[in-house]
Amino acid sequence: MNPFRWTFRAQCLLAFLVCAGLLAFAVYMQLKVGLVPCPLCIFQRIAFTATGIVFLVAGLHAPRGPTGRRIYGALALVAAGVGAGIAGRHVWLQHLPPDQVPSCGPGLDYMRELMPLSSVIRKVLTGSGECARVDWTLFGLSMAEWGLVWFVLLALWAAWLTFRRRRRRSM
Repeated sequence: MNPFRWTFRAQCLLAFLVCAGLLAFAVYMQLKVGLVPCPLCIFQRIAFTATGIVFLVAGLHAPRGPTGRRIYGALALVAAGVGAGIAGRHVWLQHLPPDQVPSCGPGLDYMRELMPLSSVIRKVLTGSGECARVDWTLFGLSMAEWGLVWFVLLALWAAWLTFRRRRRRSM
């Protein structure tokens, strides 16, 4: 039952299930507990979705050669890395002193109606006051900090899938 010895397909599908579980938890916290996601939370959900989709496609395709596996691993590594960057920015905002937290900005829907997409992304990634608020913790870590932990773990998993040497099976 050692996941490090599983097939490439099983390892990718496990990572997909982790991403799906994390997204399901985020939706549960929004709909049942009432935590409203800030713009950076929404971008983290997008990054978890992208990472999960790469792992799902890799698991379903399960290329036999190392080139295909490395491509899928690299794509998952990039998606998880982008997510880690967003989550890291979110954590940084949450740890700013209260007098240095940026003011709360307009909602994401409002910005999408008024601004071009590139401006919306730039504005959201700078963060705002609602992104600095911590409404929930588990074992002393906020939702953004847990997101960062999971993105780093998924990136490490993707890097391991990408760069590990596989033993040839004898027939």
